[in-house]
Amino acid sequence: MSAQEADLSSPLDGDTATDLAIVGGGFTGLSTALHAAERGIDCLVLEARQIGYGGSGRNVGLVNAGLWLPPQDVRRRLGEARGAALVKVLGEAPGYVQSLIERHQIRCEVTRTGTIHAAHSPKGYADLARRAEEWHRLGAPVELLSREEAAELIGSRCFHGGLVDRRAGTINPMGYVRGLARAAQGAGAKVATGVTARKLRRDGDRWVVETDRGAVTAKSVVLGTNAYSDDLWPGLKKTFTLIHFFQLATAPLGDRGRSILSGGQGLWDTGPIMFSLRRDACGRLIIGSMGTLVGGITGLSRRWAERTLGRLFPDLGKVAFEHCWHGRIAMTPDHLPRIHRLAEGLYTPIGYNGRGITPGTIFGKAMADLLAGGKEEDLPLPISEPNRVPSAPVMSRLYQLAFTANQLVKSL
Repeated sequence: MSAQEADLSSPLDGDTATDLAIVGGGFTGLSTALHAAERGIDCLVLEARQIGYGGSGRNVGLVNAGLWLPPQDVRRRLGEARGAALVKVLGEAPGYVQSLIERHQIRCEVTRTGTIHAAHSPKGYADLARRAEEWHRLGAPVELLSREEAAELIGSRCFHGGLVDRRAGTINPMGYVRGLARAAQGAGAKVATGVTARKLRRDGDRWVVETDRGAVTAKSVVLGTNAYSDDLWPGLKKTFTLIHFFQLATAPLGDRGRSILSGGQGLWDTGPIMFSLRRDACGRLIIGSMGTLVGGITGLSRRWAERTLGRLFPDLGKVAFEHCWHGRIAMTPDHLPRIHRLAEGLYTPIGYNGRGITPGTIFGKAMADLLAGGKEEDLPLPISEPNRVPSAPVMSRLYQLAFTANQLVKSL
């Protein structure tokens, strides 16, 4: 929509060989490529559409610390040692993302003033208080906001409080992912767009990725497809529940919008059907929620956005909307991401549960560290086997019905 980084387009013509083939030109794939190329690994990224076409370019743009789960729950589910290690690395991840942006001069409207997790109810506030207590124990710069403090930062009195995390920030996600592609190319990686991987097979001690533009032979392969995984590796797309997230961007609001998130923070709430809000560098409000985009720029989703902004900011008045889109999220049963070794020399980080920016960047770096001679036990997560989620197709449809009903009810 408004990314300052230029789109990158480069074809693949005919068969080729490389050390590392990476399928998917999003945060994970391009972070893997950048860090692998910096370690002297010859690598090639294969992207079926354009850079950032999938969930990366359609991300909400919140550079959050940690996972969707509270840190104490991460430790409980992974065990004290591995859980604490993951909480630490992802707690530091916004700083690492920001360092990449600075080092490679990525033009992505970065802000470093934090994000706000807003309480939609007293129960939501109690959950935030529990999170705050644990982050304080870990020494993290988070602050539990009263209703009045939250209203001052957000510009709305509709929330019961909030949790501001000063480690976090916002970006233009398409700008960031395109910037990663530019940086990866600058480090020596090859990036091919408009190339669809059709089949993956083993040939002796190497992998062959058969595409519609030729065959790629590689020592190792990383699948960075996450919620856009298809049948390239049988059963992979059945290991998570697919949900959607839609967003709409207003026209630039000028002075009318200056009191909304005036500190530059991005926001998401504690509601069971989450919504998100941030401002971009041009003064647009970008608002979104779970579900598909219904009716485009003139339909149900737009009415939901109008009503929601009107409820939150009654003095804002009527706004025009310029752009709309939706993307996919891979949701795991326990809300934890995975790193799967699908076969010898074949890995996939997957299941980010709506937290693509920081885990995608960090897990991509971890893939490069591993393939440069590291050990699997040093990965952010223990290697796991892919397990199908039998209820995933049914649950995905049920979620979608609930999300659409939510749009309808809140548009009245």
